[in-house]
Amino acid sequence: MIRRSLVACGPWLLVWLLAGCAGAQSALDPAGDQAARTESLWTLMLWICGVMYLLVLLFLAASIWRARRRLAGPPLSQGQASPAERPLLRALTGWVGLTVAGLLVLTVGSFVVDRQLAQAEAGQALRVKVTANQWWWKVEYEDPVANRRFITANELHLPVDRPARIELEAGDVIHSFWVPNLGGKQDLIPGRTNHLTLTPRRMGLFRGQCAEFCGLQHANMALDVTVESPSAFTAWSEHQRQPARAPSDPRLARGRDVFVGAACASCHAVGGQTAMGQVGPDLTHLASRRSLAAGARPYSRGALAGWLADPQSLKPGNHMPYVATNPDELNALVDYLDSLK
Repeated sequence: MIRRSLVACGPWLLVWLLAGCAGAQSALDPAGDQAARTESLWTLMLWICGVMYLLVLLFLAASIWRARRRLAGPPLSQGQASPAERPLLRALTGWVGLTVAGLLVLTVGSFVVDRQLAQAEAGQALRVKVTANQWWWKVEYEDPVANRRFITANELHLPVDRPARIELEAGDVIHSFWVPNLGGKQDLIPGRTNHLTLTPRRMGLFRGQCAEFCGLQHANMALDVTVESPSAFTAWSEHQRQPARAPSDPRLARGRDVFVGAACASCHAVGGQTAMGQVGPDLTHLASRRSLAAGARPYSRGALAGWLADPQSLKPGNHMPYVATNPDELNALVDYLDSLK
């Protein structure tokens, strides 16, 4: 029965194993230079440690077999050496040498990869500043020309085949920036600025995550990462630099008035409007994002309405206060925010 079950489940087990080595959040599916170098070091460690583990099991089996043979044979007289002592001594000497060689290879491999990561080319790198907050990401695209800088939240767009120099800061507690497909982890520490270089080599959608426990909603602190062609990135950047359009529809204008008149404008900014809050995410192009509340829900009008009506039910413990609105005000506010694309 067990054998039949294993045979029947074999293909599914293979699918599950392969799925664990791929996807939008897998360090075993590198899509950038830094992730590829880290994955190569992991593969080296896996082979060396795997071989050593197998040898340990073989030596353990051999020692049990020898012990059973000795018990079955005639007893040795006092002072008589076992005929297997000399081969055993040679085996132990070889084992020590093999262990030293394995550790030496791992040490050299770690040093080489560490140097490669530290010397990543950043001369023509895209400059991005990422600030981690409980529990969302503020992403600022820097530019020598001040009016070409722009801010978004919980999304990071990168052009393929171009290094990106990420400046990392924390606004409250210790966080950790991690996009497994593109590179390793880097801590964000209050009062300290760290840096990380990412060089994506494959276009696609990837998922970043805070990798340091930072409070109640640590698990719901995701970052959507889009790697796209240089032309698509340029088009996206130009769109992000545009301010929000003044609403022409009376209902959208009503929603804007609710937004500005309520507590929303105290925390959030909308480019081109009088809302200039800096505590919460910038909402200038909110409706163009793939998710709400740092990945807690896929973006939709219904999810947005639920978030505004009761943010604590969607993400308990978050710092967005409840804002009392009647149904008409809520619907108008949702319509306005849903128009910010």
